Amino acid sequence: MGTVIETQGLVKRYGKVRALDGLDLAVEAGEIHGFLGPNGAGKSTTLRVLLGLARADGGTATVFGRHPWNDAVELHRRIAYVPGDVSLWPNLSGGEAIDLISRLRGGTRDKAAYAARKARLADVFEFDPAKKGRTYSKGNRQKVALIAAFVTPADLYVLDEPTSGLDPLMEAVFNREIARVAADGATVLLSSHILSEVEALCHRVSIIREGKTVDSGTLDSLRHLTRSEVEFAADGLGAEQLAGIPYSHDLRVAGGRVRFTVDSVQLAAVLPAVAALNAQGLTINPPSLEELFLRHYGDELAADGVTGAP
Repeated sequence: MGTVIETQGLVKRYGKVRALDGLDLAVEAGEIHGFLGPNGAGKSTTLRVLLGLARADGGTATVFGRHPWNDAVELHRRIAYVPGDVSLWPNLSGGEAIDLISRLRGGTRDKAAYAARKARLADVFEFDPAKKGRTYSKGNRQKVALIAAFVTPADLYVLDEPTSGLDPLMEAVFNREIARVAADGATVLLSSHILSEVEALCHRVSIIREGKTVDSGTLDSLRHLTRSEVEFAADGLGAEQLAGIPYSHDLRVAGGRVRFTVDSVQLAAVLPAVAALNAQGLTINPPSLEELFLRHYGDELAADGVTGAP
């Protein structure tokens, strides 16, 4: 094992705009690493620097220990990249576009093996490779990029909003393909704002805000920052009994159920008090990645007038 991607104090400016403002990121070999942040947080700029498509203005960035700007040609032989907005050659068919990209990456040398991989991916993604690029919807353009990425094995997959335009069934296919390449030893950097996608796939996550990393770690290590929800039947329980539950927050009774939240690190101390109430139908829901995300962006949502109301 080793570090595949590492940035320290990464800075990128576009005029007066500081897109990256001292970003630190580390992605270990063999892991699926989620890269989270809303639009404008600096995710795509980071990926462009890592791919050698943009030159950093400060800090350091390495991929496989090499400089992404100076060693881009060598690095790209080991990297598969999927952008969030795919443009195709209008007069090439989808299959021809996949073949062209694959030849550039040296993936078509074994023609029989390549054809078999391509046919399998076209089948699982329900993709027609015979149509011209100009006829494809956004979802089908995305499939071209995904098939081109997966058809030639890579050491590192850099994915920028890769499921944009895909329906839920195709998202499930994408999840299976990511699990497959990870099982084969590849490293994946998955940039997304779809929290459920990252939560389902990733071993570790980094959350960025305004060009800086604000949290990074395994999901379990980050979940201690938020609260779990505890719920049980309220039958026969009075306000005085419920008030005796330690460390509880936002306690309420609705629909015959008691609900409250508790800091995850205090959960073990709360359970004996709940058991003493002879609680029935107890459920405990651990904090989601969405809660972690809102912890860092909730003030912006409030400023924009966004609430949790439907």
